[in-house]
Amino acid sequence: MHGGKNVSLLQQSRKMIAGLLLVLMLAVTTACAPSVSAQKPTNVPVAIGGSQGYYAQLERGNTVAGQDFGQWVTKTAQGLVQDAYVRDNNKLGVVITPKVQPTEVKDLAKSLAQGFHRNFPNQDVSVLVYAPDKKLILTAKYDQQSNQIEYKS
Repeated sequence: MHGGKNVSLLQQSRKMIAGLLLVLMLAVTTACAPSVSAQKPTNVPVAIGGSQGYYAQLERGNTVAGQDFGQWVTKTAQGLVQDAYVRDNNKLGVVITPKVQPTEVKDLAKSLAQGFHRNFPNQDVSVLVYAPDKKLILTAKYDQQSNQIEYKS
């Protein structure tokens, strides 16, 4: 009986790893997608974070390219990311689903940071990961010069 729980846990772990690999793979493939050259700000300003770590009204992006990437992340990472937004083509905020285990948040943030940087190169980028209750839980900052990611909880 005890062995059945291990198999179920192993199967669940494999599914989550496969999902994370899918996000990474798709983040890499977006680098080949045509980029949008026109960048038109949206009409509604949106706060990122704030003193309590919450975000206000959510949009996908404040540029056309950012909005496209935010929509792509939400659509592609279905089951792992319930909402996403891009600000100034260097900040990606994602609201994860309850399916993402706490031990998987950092790996997901890393994959998203790498894919985000590939789509918006030659600059430092940040990924802000929010829990399903919209509280900021992790920030991953990709440093262009060192090619390293710094994490802050």
